[in-house]
Amino acid sequence: MADDPFENMLAQMDRAEEYADVDHGVFERLKHPERTLKVTLPVELESGEVEVFEGYRCQFDSARGPFKGGVRFHPSVTQREVEALAGWMTWKTALVDLPYGGAKGGVICEPKDLTERDLERLTRRYTEGIRRMIGPETDVPAPDMNTNPQTMAWMMDTYSMYEGHSIPQVVTGKPLEIGGTPGRVEATGRGVSLVTERLFEYLDRDLSDASIAIQGFGNVGSNAARLLDESGANVVATSDVTGAAYDRDGLDVAALGAHVDAGGLIEEYVAGEYRGGADGSSWDNPDAITNAELLTLDVDVLIPAAVEGVITDENVGDLRASAIVEAANGPTTVAADKALTERDIQVVPDILANAGGVIVSYLEWVQNAQEFSWPLETVNAELERRIGTAFDETIEQYDAKDLPDLRTAAYTLALERTAKAHEYRGLFP
Repeated sequence: MADDPFENMLAQMDRAEEYADVDHGVFERLKHPERTLKVTLPVELESGEVEVFEGYRCQFDSARGPFKGGVRFHPSVTQREVEALAGWMTWKTALVDLPYGGAKGGVICEPKDLTERDLERLTRRYTEGIRRMIGPETDVPAPDMNTNPQTMAWMMDTYSMYEGHSIPQVVTGKPLEIGGTPGRVEATGRGVSLVTERLFEYLDRDLSDASIAIQGFGNVGSNAARLLDESGANVVATSDVTGAAYDRDGLDVAALGAHVDAGGLIEEYVAGEYRGGADGSSWDNPDAITNAELLTLDVDVLIPAAVEGVITDENVGDLRASAIVEAANGPTTVAADKALTERDIQVVPDILANAGGVIVSYLEWVQNAQEFSWPLETVNAELERRIGTAFDETIEQYDAKDLPDLRTAAYTLALERTAKAHEYRGLFP
């Protein structure tokens, strides 16, 4: 892997060390995950074949509370990637001041090649493989790339079967009917939208009519696009694995969302094959561009909302966005980050921009523990309060310490909070 995500995370930490009030010994300790489990998962597929998959669960740091982090199903999953994502989760929960440590899980697979029954069997086998590591007070998984509320329902059921009673708080991101919370599915995208609005307020610019390009139209990108569109921003481009759609006057986000919800792809949408319902009459065909071209559009905000490592030293010189809001985990390499700082392009880092999901996961976990549920308005208000506070604290750190960029400001806060927890708890034995 050309850009190792774990090395990327360590470099981000190193960049913040000189500004953070953290003992060097504690800082070195923060660079190492507490444990990583690799599991072998033989699964009998619906076709009758037996395929052996590999999966991981990394628990990075528990000083601030139980481990928390998603599970992804993707062909590119590696142990290093899972460990990097667990580290980023640690800094994210500390930055938004949740009583959690960071974890992450992943299974190497191509979900598109598996049936629903195959995915269920794989999920249950993976859950059995990691079940001695997880638990409502130990480690609480959640959805991530290519996993969803149904995946979490299978995980919860598998864990509960072994325990002999229903334990909804072992995972978050569940369907509402079995202990999920309203607002969780769109929470990450909502957080991205809120942070983008706060960035424009800080820069004293008007979000209405601002041009925005969003790489990735999955759960996070589509919800961010919808909410930013409703805020008056002009979403001019978005993409999926098949390509990107671009309209300088603004995409019809609602029509595109309906098309994708109906199982459509963006390459079909730009070709005029609209699946979003009967009335496609008001919808103009946007231009087809590549994912690489989307990244270099002349827009006010670029939101990478797909996979890590898409903004690199090879393409950063071509980027023309005025600001970047990182909806994906680790989308910017360290070399590209330095170049963006030198060009004075503001980057809202992933550990702040995409923290909406873990905030609402925390709210779901709390509701499950209390056996009490809150309405959507309460959940959204608490999300806005918590991510807004974290944004303000990051800006305050950035301005007060005259830091080079917002990522360094966010890491400084997160590292200091995690280190303080370590210092109070001490070293056992």
